[in-house]
Amino acid sequence: MIEVNDIHKSFGDAHVLKGISTVFDKGKTNLVIGQSGSGKTVFLKCLLGLFSPDQGTISHDGKIYSQLSSKEQRNLRQDMGMVFQGSALFDSMTVAGNVMFPLEMFTKQSHSEMQDRADFVLKRVNLVDAHKKYPSEISGGMQKRVAIARAIVMNPTYLFCDEPNSGLDPRTAIIIDNLIQEITKEYDMTTVVNTHDMNSVMEIGEKIVFLKNGIKEWEGTKDEIFKTNNEAVTSFVYSSELFKKVRQLYIGERD
Repeated sequence: MIEVNDIHKSFGDAHVLKGISTVFDKGKTNLVIGQSGSGKTVFLKCLLGLFSPDQGTISHDGKIYSQLSSKEQRNLRQDMGMVFQGSALFDSMTVAGNVMFPLEMFTKQSHSEMQDRADFVLKRVNLVDAHKKYPSEISGGMQKRVAIARAIVMNPTYLFCDEPNSGLDPRTAIIIDNLIQEITKEYDMTTVVNTHDMNSVMEIGEKIVFLKNGIKEWEGTKDEIFKTNNEAVTSFVYSSELFKKVRQLYIGERD
C-alpha cells in the first residue's frame, strides 16, 4: 500500500502538485490519468522517490520515505519495479541481458541463478524464445513484455508503469494491460500506472485518480467514472467519439 498525504511540489514559480492525497492498495491496478501537463509524471517520480515533495508525506507500507535514512531509501527503491514509457531497453544487450541487469547490479547471485530467474520471468510474460535476440530484433509489444519482465525480476513490492501502451496498436495494448493486471494480482503488488489511454481505464482501472492542473480532481473505479457529473472528468473521458457513444449507451441502459 502507498499512502499519499497532501503532497506539494514546485519547480521555481511553477506549482506542479497542489495538495494531492490518495491511497493505492496492494493487489490492484491503480491508474493515474489526466491531460499533458496535469502533473502525472512529477507525481509518479515522487512516488518513486526521484523527487522529494516540498510538503506532505508519502509512505510505502507504513514507511514514510522522507524519514528514512539514505540506506533505507536505497533499499526501498530496490523493492520498486519500473516500466518506462519507451521500454528503455539497452540496445547492446540481449533480451536475457536486459532482464538480468537489475540482478547483476543489486544482488550477489551466481550467473546460473540469474539465468534461472530471467528464464522464469520471461516465461511468465510469454517470451520463451527471445532470450538471445536484441531489442531491435523484436516487436514493440515484445519489448514492452521484456520491460515488464525486467521490472519484476527482483520480485518487487511496488510496480510503476509510465504510459506502458505508448506506441502500441490497440490489440497489443490490451495484451499488455491484461499482463500488468495479472502480474499485479499474482504477486500481490501495489501497482501504479500513468496513462492517458481510456482503453486501459476500461480494461484494468480498479482505482483511478484523475489529475488536473496538479490537483486531484476525482478518484473512483472504472464503473464510477461513467457515472460522475464532474465536468473536468467527463470532458477528458468523452473527448473521443468512441467514448461519447459508450456514455450514450450507458445512460440508455441506466434509464
